[in-house]
Amino acid sequence: MEKINVCTAQHGYEVLIGHGLLKEAGRLSGDGAGKKAAIVTDSKVGPLYAEPLDTALRDAGWATCLFVFRQGERSKNMNTLGRLLEFLAANRLTRTDTVFALGGGVTGDLAGFAASVYLRGIPCVQLPTTLLAAIDSSIGGKTAVNLRAGKNLAGTFWQPERVICDCDTFRTLGADTLADGLAEAVKYAVIRDRELYDILMRGDFLADAERCVARCAAIKADIVSRDERDSGERLLLNFGHTAGHAIEKASGFSIPHGRAVAIGMAVAARAADRLGLSAGNCADPLVEALEKYGLPHKSPYDAETMARIALTDKKRSGANIRLALPRTIGESFLYELPVENLAAFFRAGEG
Repeated sequence: MEKINVCTAQHGYEVLIGHGLLKEAGRLSGDGAGKKAAIVTDSKVGPLYAEPLDTALRDAGWATCLFVFRQGERSKNMNTLGRLLEFLAANRLTRTDTVFALGGGVTGDLAGFAASVYLRGIPCVQLPTTLLAAIDSSIGGKTAVNLRAGKNLAGTFWQPERVICDCDTFRTLGADTLADGLAEAVKYAVIRDRELYDILMRGDFLADAERCVARCAAIKADIVSRDERDSGERLLLNFGHTAGHAIEKASGFSIPHGRAVAIGMAVAARAADRLGLSAGNCADPLVEALEKYGLPHKSPYDAETMARIALTDKKRSGANIRLALPRTIGESFLYELPVENLAAFFRAGEG
């Protein structure tokens, strides 16, 4: 089992990565005697993993209850959040009890947000079951739901008590869902880790899942430890997300997050190359990695549409928007762009 320590002002915690950890989740979460565990999951993950988690928690003394919502990004909204909060209240959870987020990024965001505001904050344990959630959204304490105006516009920073990543859950992922996670792995490689890029290009990411997931988790933990609240260096983790979030929303969330980010990274890298902002050719090796894993790199929407939607994004700061761009494969930087130039930037990144 791999252990990654995350140090934040709120509190430190461990990211545990290994095989068979779901059945050990009760032991890994401490003595549950006299405590309640609210398992939050979706309609796809619940039938697969809710029962073994429930058993593991009960064996450790927890009293459990289960909240299941309809699978998909469209459920990450204020209505589902309200139903979850009413569920926690109806089951009389207290500040000594814990929310267990079992699933992908939508579940982690929704359950984490609910935990952060219920009784002004109760503990949350993240149990990611997708590669994307394991290497990205379960770590760092960002929680959110979507508003009609855009993605993740209502949320909090609420660090989990721990993250328990059972790599065995990746075996039930479809090829498309797995590829969504690999898009985020490519992101980590491009912004911070040339060796990880080489591992991905050899095609052996899942052949050594623990080590590779730990490598991504360590990058995020390192960045989050220095910039917990997304005011500086942590913005590098948004590489590909400015255009990506716009693409997600324009598609009515029919284009999944990983694919949208893949396109957004390609747009940003091509623009950085063509506008002389990178130190060399970043776009070609990035596109090569995306194609290797069957990920798209051309936007179905024009630059003006993406810019209009992107300017409702929380990454905008007054008259400017900060973009994460690659300098080389393995190194990145933040670039401040006037909002009126965003459409031209996206046009420069067209494939």
